[in-house]
Amino acid sequence: MSSQTHIAQQVVEAILAQKLSPGERLGEQELADMYGVSRTLVREALMQLQARGFVEVRPRRGWYVVEPSVEEARDAFSARRILEAGILSAVDENAAQGKPMQSVIRTLRRHIVQEQQAIDGADAATRAFLLADFHVCLAECMGHRLLCDVLRDLTARTTLAATLYQSQHDARQSCAQHSDIVAALEARDFALARERMLAHIGNVEEALNPQAPALPDRLKAALSPIVLPERSLSR
Repeated sequence: MSSQTHIAQQVVEAILAQKLSPGERLGEQELADMYGVSRTLVREALMQLQARGFVEVRPRRGWYVVEPSVEEARDAFSARRILEAGILSAVDENAAQGKPMQSVIRTLRRHIVQEQQAIDGADAATRAFLLADFHVCLAECMGHRLLCDVLRDLTARTTLAATLYQSQHDARQSCAQHSDIVAALEARDFALARERMLAHIGNVEEALNPQAPALPDRLKAALSPIVLPERSLSR
């Protein structure tokens, strides 16, 4: 992985973990010092992130994490509903791209156990990351690898919205809803799985508070590495 791609990945992971806030400044020199690379490489990473809609340049002020409008947030949630419902609609057609469904269920249940452990351990960053990553994990273990990056970016966009607008959606509620989705898949009730997924995404969206105040700057702490359990996809 190139240095600029690694930096870009770290920024997106920090957004998913809610360690990096909307409106937070990303100093080129600070990032260069943190990663031991040139400002040119940092600028290339930030340009990648700009193309993906995560950062913006403010004249004479530098790079900042975007602050999505309410309309942009709604659009991202809508895109997630279309994509994730589509992924679940394809399950009964291709049996998770040839994978045994029980293998998929085991992977997803392990992920949910990790979510529960992070919630019980009060590890806020890992908890936020894993709750968001469940959706990417679902796409991956269903065999939709080309959609994983798209879904990760969409999930990061809705995470920015949840951070900015201080979503009141409870972590335990999200974890329970993930478990309900997996239970429907295990019962091979794919229509119910889609229904529960759409309700889950809708619940997260409805918990946004558009009147939430601005959030503080904490770049250095935000970009510290996240230590996660290794994902094991059963074959």
